[in-house]
Amino acid sequence: MPMTDKERGLLFSERFRRKLRVKEESEENTMTKIREYNINGTIILGCDAGYGNYKTVHTTFPTSVSKSDKKPALTEEYLEYEGAFYAFGDGHKYFVADKHKDGDNYILMLAAVAKELKARGLTKAKIHLAVGLPLKWLKAQMEEFRKYLLQNSHVNFRYRNEDYAVDIVGCTVMPQCYAAVAENLRDFTGLNMLLDLGNGTGNIMLLNNGKPSESKAWTEMIGVHQAYKYIHGQVMDATGVNLPAEILNNYLKYGRTDIGSEYSTIMDRAAKKCVKDIFDVLKEHDFNPDLMKLYVMGGGARLIEKFGEYDPKRTTFNHDIRANAKGFEYYCYMTLKSQNNRK
Repeated sequence: MPMTDKERGLLFSERFRRKLRVKEESEENTMTKIREYNINGTIILGCDAGYGNYKTVHTTFPTSVSKSDKKPALTEEYLEYEGAFYAFGDGHKYFVADKHKDGDNYILMLAAVAKELKARGLTKAKIHLAVGLPLKWLKAQMEEFRKYLLQNSHVNFRYRNEDYAVDIVGCTVMPQCYAAVAENLRDFTGLNMLLDLGNGTGNIMLLNNGKPSESKAWTEMIGVHQAYKYIHGQVMDATGVNLPAEILNNYLKYGRTDIGSEYSTIMDRAAKKCVKDIFDVLKEHDFNPDLMKLYVMGGGARLIEKFGEYDPKRTTFNHDIRANAKGFEYYCYMTLKSQNNRK
């Protein structure tokens, strides 16, 4: 007897989740193995400039940057560039819509490059940056962001007491969210809504048999930071207690925290309200769980999985917050390879 559409959907969901689990387990077991895309001796290096964390294929670090004219005394996690010292802390950046107008992004990019080169045992390299922007801001900001990152064709800097000399020979700017799944588009049969929930924004895209439509892509001001502020405010209003950032960050990252039941009850209730609001935004963009599957990624995926109401058989969660950085490298490599073949 032929399979029904519902049975096909269930089978797809189970196969896709199994494939994703195998991929994540494989990557966990090969953390020291370098995945490198290289075009004519140039390393393609993916950088995902989030508001909470800066991500590359092999590393994640907070976006907090503080500048000084003196070497930091209490940390080695700093970068020396053009006579100034930049220390990296545990906080995150305030929201800046135009990334090319934020000087910290260049410093964070240099730190990311250093971390990736160190993983390869290099201090000198020729690189092509593979970066991204939120879906709806891509056209308006792409060229300015590209020029910003290419402001120096050669750059010397010092990171963690190591000197680096880097030639930046190119930069490709790609759409966040879509790039993260570009390598696996064949798996997205039927209608799929993608939600890439970051710290400051949520990117939403509808795929029809793996094909995107520009008119079905949105960037909304929803994210983990908004949930952070709401939950913090609810605890403060109910108890008068200023919830420590460490507790709330762990709660948002893992969906749980070891605190008294009075506080955890308030936090759970507030988190459920935040996630409901996010699903309301999805519904504004015609999300219908009976007609399409949902694929959730980004730093906020854990929050959705823990506190959301959804059909687990039609919902997939990708908790790899470096998925965009990995996708940028693949997407960029395929683009450059295609351009070379046409020459």
